[in-house]
This record gives sequence, C-alpha cells and structure tokens, in this order.
Amino acid sequence: MTSTTVPVIFDLDGTLVDPAGGITDGIASALRGLGLPVPGQDLLEAMIGPKLSDSLLNVAKVPAGLLDEVIRRYREYYVATGIAQSRLYPGILELLKAYAAAGRPVAVATQKPQNLARTVLAHHGIDGLFLSIRGSADDETAVDGVPLGKTEIIAAALRDLETQHAIMVGDRAQDVSGAIANGLDCIGVAWGFAPDGELEAAGSVAVVSTAEELAQAIDRLQGIHSAAMSEVTNDGNV
Repeated sequence: MTSTTVPVIFDLDGTLVDPAGGITDGIASALRGLGLPVPGQDLLEAMIGPKLSDSLLNVAKVPAGLLDEVIRRYREYYVATGIAQSRLYPGILELLKAYAAAGRPVAVATQKPQNLARTVLAHHGIDGLFLSIRGSADDETAVDGVPLGKTEIIAAALRDLETQHAIMVGDRAQDVSGAIANGLDCIGVAWGFAPDGELEAAGSVAVVSTAEELAQAIDRLQGIHSAAMSEVTNDGNV
C-alpha cells in the first residue's frame, strides 16, 4: 500500500460483530428484572447501535429514575453472558487480516463504552488489528473530553489515525451522519440492524451485502481518492 492508502473506520455492533441476541437478551433481562415492560423483538433490535441510554428512554420508555439501574443490570448481563453470544460476521476476519497484511490503517468508532468495545474485540482476537478503538465512557458521558455522539467519536478516531481522510463503514443512520459531519464517505452494510432504506436515506455512498462487496466498494472509493490526490498533485506542479 502507498502513503495515499485511505484508512477505514468501522462501527462495531451490526458491522464487525453480530451480537446474536447478547444485546437484546441483556436489555430484556434488565427490564424484566425491574418489572418494566419488554418491547417486542423488532424494537429491541432497533435499539442496537444508537446510544443505549437514549434507546432505553425513547424506545423502551424506561423511567428516568430507573435508567442507571437498567444500564447497570444490562452491562452485568452483557459482560457475563452477552459477549460470549456474539460472533464475527462472515468474511470480516479475513478482510481485517488482509488490510493488516497490506498496511491499511483501520479503526473502530462505536457508541459502545470504549473499554467494553476493547473487551469484545479482544474476545474475538482482533483488537490488535486496529490502530484506534474509540467509543463512549462507561457512564456514556465522555472519553478524554470527547462528548458522546457518533460525530465526535469518529472525529476522535480520525485524530488517532492522524488523518482527515478515511472511509466509514457502518450499519445505522448515525454511522452515516457521523461520517458526513466529518467529511467522510460511509458505506452501509445490509447485514446489520437498519430498517430497509435507512442507510440510503441517510446518505451512504453504497450499501453492501457481503464482506467481498464491502472490499470492492472500499477499493472503488480508494481509486476515487487516489485519482483526486493525483489531480491535486498535478495542479500543484503546473
């Protein structure tokens, strides 16, 4: 790879890792344990990706006074049981290893608490493949002064990568909007948790269905970037 290789920033849940019920079961267990109503499966799956506290308040309708306890119980379940339920999506391990071998920088930007994200990635043996792993704090406030929100988390990953140019890959609208806010293109993955049409409506440059299609889409954007950089260089030499 040349110095013009564009880094890739990945979302975590629904993009790299299939929670396989670990998140939804954990939310349901926490709600049930406090005698709160448990949303249907479609609504539980819609809660994967966005900020957990927002989803609990707005989707599960958790009373504000019980929010911290629901999150505590959910995290307790997730660490004890949920992580073990998760699995990498087909082709993701091979793609990440290929990028590592080729020298392409990769990072993770997730709404999941940063330390928990590292634990999940370590569980799957891929944490060492990333130059940056960025997420929220355990209490979902800030990490290193970076406020919560996909835009800021992606910006933090870009700083770690020491670049303003990267390709974002994610499965929800906030991945796309966070990328666009940072001046990045975002490729959506159809194997995640977005409802039909969400990624396209948010402005993703492509939506792919397999890891092979993802690699091809990244290569196409790499080609566009390389051509643009070549034009800039040529113009500067005129």
